[in-house]
Amino acid sequence: MRLNIWFWFMEFVLLTFLLLWVCQVLFLQNFYDRMKTKDIMQLADKMIALYQTDNYANEFSTLATQNDLCVEVRDRFNRSLTHWHYMGGSCFIHGNNNHASDIIRLVRESQNGIYYGQDTHPVTNVNVLIYARVIGSPSMPEGYLILNTPLTPVSATVSIIRRQLVIITVLLVLIAAILSMIVSDRLAKPIVRVTKDAQQLAHGKYDIQFDGSGYDEAERLAETLTYASHEINRVDAMQRDLIANASHDLRTPLTMLKAYAEMIRDLSGDNPVKRAEHLQVIIEETDRLTALVNDILDLSKYENGKMKLERSEFDMEYRLNEIVERYLGLSDVSGYSFTLETDGEAIVNCDAVKIEQVICNLMNNAMNYSGEDKQIFVKLQHLPEGIRISVRDTGAGMDQETLSRIFDKYYRSENYKREVRGTGLGLSIVKAILRMHDYAFGVDSTIGVGSTFWFIIHPYDKQES
Repeated sequence: MRLNIWFWFMEFVLLTFLLLWVCQVLFLQNFYDRMKTKDIMQLADKMIALYQTDNYANEFSTLATQNDLCVEVRDRFNRSLTHWHYMGGSCFIHGNNNHASDIIRLVRESQNGIYYGQDTHPVTNVNVLIYARVIGSPSMPEGYLILNTPLTPVSATVSIIRRQLVIITVLLVLIAAILSMIVSDRLAKPIVRVTKDAQQLAHGKYDIQFDGSGYDEAERLAETLTYASHEINRVDAMQRDLIANASHDLRTPLTMLKAYAEMIRDLSGDNPVKRAEHLQVIIEETDRLTALVNDILDLSKYENGKMKLERSEFDMEYRLNEIVERYLGLSDVSGYSFTLETDGEAIVNCDAVKIEQVICNLMNNAMNYSGEDKQIFVKLQHLPEGIRISVRDTGAGMDQETLSRIFDKYYRSENYKREVRGTGLGLSIVKAILRMHDYAFGVDSTIGVGSTFWFIIHPYDKQES
């Protein structure tokens, strides 16, 4: 990187000097000649405009003096009307070496009534620029205007500039080489540091603090990579936890399946009552194992985008009543109390099956974390931003660290109680489904009071197809 930066910097400097040499040395004469031609053409236009005024003679004299010109004005019969001679013996259109008549002949022969060119004075050897044009139209001329100005040779100037450029080029190339090395080293150092740290990251060292100090872009890159390394570290830890928890949750039912199968084989095979009890345990553990596998597969489909939404329009209040009614059957068995509060009909357009799964998972989670009173509150509210559905428990609540991780796969807080067994993926599935719907969701919790999980169905979903 250092070499590339130095190379491009030096290439830029050398290209700059090359352009400077070409413009100042090779093309200086051509540029000067074009500039003088343009200036004399503009002066001719100005003089022809002044020729129509009564005071043109004084104006012509002033312009000739200011611009080092010889000026000749002739009528349409080629008779001299007036002239201004400010070039001494180098004038090409006055004095003994008068070429004015030849120039007017060339003007008459031209199609546009204009002639310009360069020549050398036969006596003084001074290069001169000649410009002549018709006053009026070429078909009906009123007269002729001839301008003559010296062309200063720039060869001496070019020689001086060339010598200066040699000295300047050598000095600035040396300065540029040193400066480019310093700049390239300063630019490359943060990137080199970040690259070395990234190599450690590639080898599994995730607790890295990237250092990009030097300039803003490198610092932002370092901050991004530091954040990415922390996230990779967190995901790696979550993956280990996932494998450990999944292995534990899979091993427990498998162990029980094997144990009760052996009990049926060795002990209760001939006892119908005992055999039925043992078989029931096998069925329950099989159901639990199936639920865990199904949740893992469903979550994988949600996260990979393979699960599609099947939207339909329905009354969420009616569906919520049905869900809570099913859970009321647990009240007599386990002592849970379910309270539903709604504020009226709520027509929505979403995937009814998946939203029902969200609500059931939130209610199961509330049962796991509920307090000693085992009270669970379900609420439906109409808000300006949409229809808010919340599930509240009266458990121990959660701190900020727990709240930030509660929707992660297989994460359980220390307050978890296993009265109602689950797969540990319920809230992760909730997050995946609600993100598919693009619904806002979250959790509010207070230590010692309880937690409220909520989500909001967009009001415009009523019109979606």
